Amino acid sequence: MASYDVIVIGSGPGGYVCAIRCAQLGLKTACVEGRDTLGGTCLNVGCIPSKALLHATHQLHEAEENFAKMGLTGKAPSVDWKAMMAYKDDTIGQNTKGIEFLFKKNKVDWIKGWGQIAGQGKVKVGDETHEAKNIVIATGSEPASLPGVEIDEKTVVSSTGALALAKIPKKMVVIGAGVIGLEMGSVYSRLGAEVTVVEYLDHITPGMDGEVQKGFQRLLKKQGLDFVMGAAVQSVEKLKTKCKVTYKLRKDDSEATVDADVVLVATGRRPYTGGLGLEAAGVETTERGMVKTDPHRKTSVDGIWAIGDVIAGPMLAHKAEDEGMAVAESIAGQAGHVNYDVIPSVIYTHPEVAAVGKTEEQLKDEGRAYKAGKFNFMGNGRAKANFAADGFVKILADKETDRILGAHVIGPMAGDLIHEVCVAMEFGAAAEDLARTCHAHPTFSEAMREAALACGDGPIHS
Repeated sequence: MASYDVIVIGSGPGGYVCAIRCAQLGLKTACVEGRDTLGGTCLNVGCIPSKALLHATHQLHEAEENFAKMGLTGKAPSVDWKAMMAYKDDTIGQNTKGIEFLFKKNKVDWIKGWGQIAGQGKVKVGDETHEAKNIVIATGSEPASLPGVEIDEKTVVSSTGALALAKIPKKMVVIGAGVIGLEMGSVYSRLGAEVTVVEYLDHITPGMDGEVQKGFQRLLKKQGLDFVMGAAVQSVEKLKTKCKVTYKLRKDDSEATVDADVVLVATGRRPYTGGLGLEAAGVETTERGMVKTDPHRKTSVDGIWAIGDVIAGPMLAHKAEDEGMAVAESIAGQAGHVNYDVIPSVIYTHPEVAAVGKTEEQLKDEGRAYKAGKFNFMGNGRAKANFAADGFVKILADKETDRILGAHVIGPMAGDLIHEVCVAMEFGAAAEDLARTCHAHPTFSEAMREAALACGDGPIHS
C-alpha cells in the first residue's frame, strides 16, 4: 500500500494540472485514471478533438468560399472522412502522450484504474488501497440526456459519438443550442449535412449577452444552420433508416416532427461521480449531484477537496485548471485563489464568440450604471483582407469609474482577443487604459482598442 501527500482522482484538465502543481510544490502526488490515456473528457472526447474537426472543416470552407477570391484557383478539395478522423485521433494522441510525459517529468505517479474513496485518507483502486493526507475529486462531467431519449452513440449520439461517426450524415438534428451543439453542428454543416438545431429557449447560447445571441444566430443561419426555437423535444424515435424527432412548440403547444440520419443530444452535462463512494465517505452533494464545497474548495470531509465540473460554476476546462492550481497551493499551505469574475468563455465556430465578465442584461438587473463601447470588425483592415469582417467587439465599463466590467466578441480570433480584457480586468483597468495602449497595425486586436475608445470620445474607424 503506497502512501501519498495527495491523490487526485481524475486526470482531466483540473486533475492533471492539480497533480503537476502539487508535485512542483514538493508534495508526493499520485493521479488515479481509469482510461487508457490521460487528459479526461477534454483531451480524449471533448475540447481537443472537436477543435481539430472545427479547424479541418474551416479550411474546407475557406477553400470552397474564399480561395478563388484570393487568386487561388483549382479544384476544391474533397473530404476523406477516414483521413480526417485519423488526423483528429493523432491530435488526441499527441496531447494525451504529452500529459504522460509531464507526469514522468514531475514525478507524479499514475495509478491506473477507477478510484473509490474508501474513507478519510483512503483511495481504493482495484484490489489495492492507497493512503493520502489529501484527496482531490476531479472526476469531471458526463453528457446529460433528455427523459426518454436513449443515446446509442451511433444514430442518437452525445458529443462523444458526434466526434466519431462512421460517415457524414445527410441530415442532422441537434437538440440544444449551447456551445457543444453549435460547434458540432457547424462541423457537419460545413461537411455538407443539413443541420437543424432544436432549442427549448427562445435564444441560443443561454447566459450570453443578448446582442451576441441575436448576431451570432443570424450569422449561423447565413451559414446554413436551421433553427427551431422555443421547442420542447418530446421523443426521438429510431426507425430502420432514420430517426424521427418530435417536438412541441411552447408558444402554442403544436407538435411537429423532423427526420434525421443522426441526432446529437447536446442538452448540457452533469457531474460524474458514479462509483466514487461519496455517500459512504460522508461527502455531501447537492440535489443536482454536485459536490458541495466551501470557498476554498474543501468538501464536508476534512482532507477531501473537489474541483472542476463536479462542483458549482461554469463547466469549463480552464476554470477546472485554475481550481486545480488553487487547491494544490492551499494543500501546500499557500493562499490558493480563483477569480471567478474573470473566467472567459469561447465558442470555436467561425466567427468565434468570446466573453468575459458581465453581460448588459446582468448589469441592468443589478441596476448598475454602465456604458457600452462597440466596434464592428467591418472597420478593421486586417479582418476585411481575411474575409473575416463579420461581428463586433463590445466592452462594458462602469459609468462613473470607467472600470471594465465585461467584454463580448464575435469575430476572427475572438477566443484569443478576449484575453487582453481578462488581463485588464485582473488589474482593475479602465476602458481608457486599454484605449491608450498602442496596438500593432494591422491586427484584429485593434478592434478591441476601438471598442475601448468607443467607451470614451469615440472610435477612430467607425
